[in-house]
Amino acid sequence: MVTIYTTNSCASCKKAIKWLQDNKVEFKEINMFKQPLSREDLVKMLENSENGFEDIISTRSKVIIESGVDIESMKFNELVDFIIQNPSVLRRPIIIDDNKFQVGYDDDEITTFSPAELRRQIVDAVCKDDDSHCEYINTLKEQLAPKR
Repeated sequence: MVTIYTTNSCASCKKAIKWLQDNKVEFKEINMFKQPLSREDLVKMLENSENGFEDIISTRSKVIIESGVDIESMKFNELVDFIIQNPSVLRRPIIIDDNKFQVGYDDDEITTFSPAELRRQIVDAVCKDDDSHCEYINTLKEQLAPKR
């Protein structure tokens, strides 16, 4: 199942939730200001990110700027504790499942969270309507085909 970490005032979060709903993707929303993040939440984010904390922390965050904290000098546990106490330092939304991870909202990237069957239907429709993309589409079909 997809988990999306949000805040109330985040326009990108609202777009991502609407996209997930419109595409019938089951998800669990965690509002970071209403439901405190756990160490497990952060560890899962970090396990799925390519660049660790760099992918999820907004260094332009008001909390970081005003506190003058040097996140580069913090040890892992110190930084995790800091994020738990100050969730506003995280970029948002953060969308994650067992093997996909996205920070922010991007119209193209979010499609990776589409159910496989829906992706197959889209591939079929595009190929049917536009022969110029069929070679590309047929390659996608092969990749999306159930493994035997």
